[in-house]
Amino acid sequence: MKQNLEGKLQPIQEKLWDINKSLYHNPELGDQEFESMAKLVAFLEEHQFTVEKGVVDRPTAFKAVYDSKADGPTIAYLAEYDALPGVGHGCGHNLIGTMSVGAGILLSKIIDDIGGRVVVFGTPAEETNGAKVPMTENGLFDDIDAAMIVHPAGESHESGDSLAMDAIQFDFRGKSSHAAASPEKGINALDAVIQLFNGINALRQHVTSDVRIHGVITEGGSAANVVPDKAVAQFYIRASNRNYLNEVVEKVKGIAYGASAMTGADVIIDNYELSYDNMITNQTLSKAFTHNLLKAGVEKVYKAKDTFGSIDMGNVSHIVPAIHPYIGFGVPDLVAHTKEFADLTITSKGYKMLGQGALSLAFTGYDLITDSNLLAEVKAEFQQKRE
Repeated sequence: MKQNLEGKLQPIQEKLWDINKSLYHNPELGDQEFESMAKLVAFLEEHQFTVEKGVVDRPTAFKAVYDSKADGPTIAYLAEYDALPGVGHGCGHNLIGTMSVGAGILLSKIIDDIGGRVVVFGTPAEETNGAKVPMTENGLFDDIDAAMIVHPAGESHESGDSLAMDAIQFDFRGKSSHAAASPEKGINALDAVIQLFNGINALRQHVTSDVRIHGVITEGGSAANVVPDKAVAQFYIRASNRNYLNEVVEKVKGIAYGASAMTGADVIIDNYELSYDNMITNQTLSKAFTHNLLKAGVEKVYKAKDTFGSIDMGNVSHIVPAIHPYIGFGVPDLVAHTKEFADLTITSKGYKMLGQGALSLAFTGYDLITDSNLLAEVKAEFQQKRE
C-alpha cells in the first residue's frame, strides 16, 4: 500500500511545486495570507476535501477534511504559509504548506480502503501570533489522534523540544515636564523602563540556564529636553516548560511593579502576542516518522537538535500526540530567516524535499491507521507525559 502512495505522488507533485513557487514569489505576512490560503484550499477542494475557512475567527485559517466514512483514527497535518517581513519565505513555510497539503491528499487516496479520516489545518501567523493557539483552545484538536508537521532546515533532524514563550509588553505612564526648567514636576516613564531592564539583568543570575529573556524599547520619549511621559518595552520570555515560565514571568512582572514604585510611573502589563507552550515530542510517533523519512529517500536523520526558539506546535503537543521534525536541504551551515534559505525552497533541492516530506507524512499517517499497536503506544506515551 505504501508503494501505492508513492505512485500517487507524481500526479500531484507538479501542482504542489507550482503552488510552492507561487507562495515564494508572492510572500504574505501572518494573518494576511489570503492568496496563499486560497491556492492551498483550492487544491484540497479539487481533491474532494470539505473545507471550512476562517476558523477560530482567523480569516486565513482553514480546516479541510476528507472522511472515509469508515471507523478509524483521525490524522492531522498542519500547513503553515506565512512569510517574514523583508525576507519572504526565509523559514520555508511555502514548503511546509505544500508538504502538508500534499500528505493530506496522498493519504486521502487510500483512506477509503483503510478507514479513518484525514484533516489538514491551515495555521496562519506562526512567526508572530500563531493560529494553532486558539485552535487548541477552541477544541479543534479534540477529535484528532495524532498531529504532524515537518519543517525545512539545513539538515534532517528528529523532532525535539522547544521553549514555552510569553510575549509581554510593559507600558509605563508618567508625567511630562521641561527637563531643564522644571524636572521636579515630571515623572520619567523612560527611567522606569531602564529600571525594568536593570532588574531583569539582575534576575538572569537566578534563573535556570534554559531561560531566555530579550526585549526592546519601542517608545522612550521624543525630545531630550522633555521628561518622557510614556515609555514602552516589549519582551519575549522563554523557558523549557510552561510551569517554570509562569514563575519567571511573575518575577519579571514584580520587577516592573518595583520600577513603577521607584519612579512613580504607572505601569500596564499585557501580552502583545499569543503565548506558546513548550513542544512535547511524542517519541514513538517521532521514531515512526524517522523510519518513513529514510524510506522516502532521505539519507541521514540526525538526533534532535538543541533549540531555544518557540513554536505554536508546542500548544498542539499538549493536546494531542504530535511531532515537529526537520527535513534538510543538505546544507549544514544554513541559517534560517535569511534570503538564502528562502531561495533554496525553489531549487531542485526544494523540489526533492517537497516530495520526500509529503511522502513521509503520508506514510506515517498510513502506519497509524493500519497498525493499532503503534497508535496505542503513541497514545500511551502521550498520556504518561501528561500525568
